[in-house]
Amino acid sequence: MMLLKDLIKEYKGRTGLNNEAIAKMVGVSRSTVGRWLSGDITNLQLETTRRLNEVLGIDIDKMMSDHTFARQKPLLGEVKAGYDRYLDNNIQGYIEVNEEDDVRGDYFLRVKGDSMDLARIHDGDIVFIKSCDHLRSGSIGIVMVGEEVTIKRVIIKDDLLILEAANPAYDNRYFTKKEVAELPIRILGQVIYAKSEFI
Repeated sequence: MMLLKDLIKEYKGRTGLNNEAIAKMVGVSRSTVGRWLSGDITNLQLETTRRLNEVLGIDIDKMMSDHTFARQKPLLGEVKAGYDRYLDNNIQGYIEVNEEDDVRGDYFLRVKGDSMDLARIHDGDIVFIKSCDHLRSGSIGIVMVGEEVTIKRVIIKDDLLILEAANPAYDNRYFTKKEVAELPIRILGQVIYAKSEFI
């Protein structure tokens, strides 16, 4: 069983939205969202539940009552192993994780493209992501470049941020501090692991 506060925290981590933005979308006060997150409010009125279901894209009652959701993480849409593709953050389903992974990461993404092949992240793979806004140099992350979202190795060197492909067919991209601020470039998460699905 998932708690209301966990559902809200997961949504915030996945979208980067703050309490005020969520409050406006649902039609409640910012303090109400804060009380959801603190666990002070655990039961919702019917209309609030309906609006929150629409915003989060889930069935809150089901997730809060069904024990099968106890250790599941959402599978979102696609992220490009390349460029020129928007992140589609519609929930496509849920993937069960073990107790360790339950605290290590926040959501899964499906990969499209082959620019990370040599890092063993292939077209069609699913990557497990920990939401964060900073990465250690050399980590593989989910990065927003302007309105593009991509998966790349992030190298921080001198005054440059480098998005490094793991396929010689693709060029690396280099950004100055000024470009990072102006585009802007945002770290959305760190790749914990990738796995393939076999049908």
